[in-house]
Amino acid sequence: MEHMHRYYENFVIGEVIEHKSSKTIFESDNNLFSLLTMNHHPVHTNIDYASKQQHGKILVVGTLVFSLAVGITVPDISEKAIANLLYENVIHHAPVFIGDTIYVKTTILDKRESVNKEDRGVVYVESIVYNQDGKEVLSFRRKVLIKKKEAE
Repeated sequence: MEHMHRYYENFVIGEVIEHKSSKTIFESDNNLFSLLTMNHHPVHTNIDYASKQQHGKILVVGTLVFSLAVGITVPDISEKAIANLLYENVIHHAPVFIGDTIYVKTTILDKRESVNKEDRGVVYVESIVYNQDGKEVLSFRRKVLIKKKEAE
């Protein structure tokens, strides 16, 4: 089933979506994100400092991994969203390094129609982010307010 541009009615509780997009994280991605978000911790920006820390190399900023994962899910989850209502349980399971490639799969946990407006509903999902070795590196849940097909 093509998941692009899914309306509220198209979400099935229990369904697992393996998102088609993936992203290799380059040094430039990490540097730019660090600058844009004012996260200047040397473990993300200083090779000498990072080499003397626990992992021995530069760590990718965790919120960059989170932001990329959300972006990867957009075509399948929130292309028809009115709003993201909630992000919760953001868990960093393992470090992400420069050169790692991230992949995401999402499970539809629940859905309910809006109490106030008939043209929308709330979809509750959990996304798992894993690297090129299949190791889980991040997970999070979110609630998305999504248009119903008949509303278009």
